[in-house]
Amino acid sequence: MRAAVLNAYNSPLQIGELPDPTPDPGEVLIRVLACGVNPLDTKIRRGEGSHAKMAPPAVLGIDVAGIVEAVGAEVDRFQIGDEVFGMTGGVGGLQGSLAELSAVDSRLLAHKPRGLSMEQAAAIPLGFITSWEGLVDRAGEPGSMPASRY
Repeated sequence: MRAAVLNAYNSPLQIGELPDPTPDPGEVLIRVLACGVNPLDTKIRRGEGSHAKMAPPAVLGIDVAGIVEAVGAEVDRFQIGDEVFGMTGGVGGLQGSLAELSAVDSRLLAHKPRGLSMEQAAAIPLGFITSWEGLVDRAGEPGSMPASRY
């Protein structure tokens, strides 16, 4: 498969050939049809973001949307041909979404809503989680801050 590979920090990604991944138990193999590049990807490319560091060579990319190509053992929520979106690796040593195929933990995926394009679905995951963290985890539950702070 083709993938955008980070071969060295602070260098451009290079398109290269890698072996096709296979899904481990609990994983789904996705044919990637859309993916996103986020600020975290640019930090990792620079060798920053210690909580998400990837050692070159690495395939970055967190957000993904695509079609299920294969299903690993212990996966019962998805079938071959399902349209899905969610988060893949791209951090902590896991292959990311900047590739033609990606083996993804099925717990990080959902069925893509029919009303969204692949591109729209791939734009949601990390941005949504970041927003949720800011509004709920850090700002607190609605009503926990004075109205003047909203």
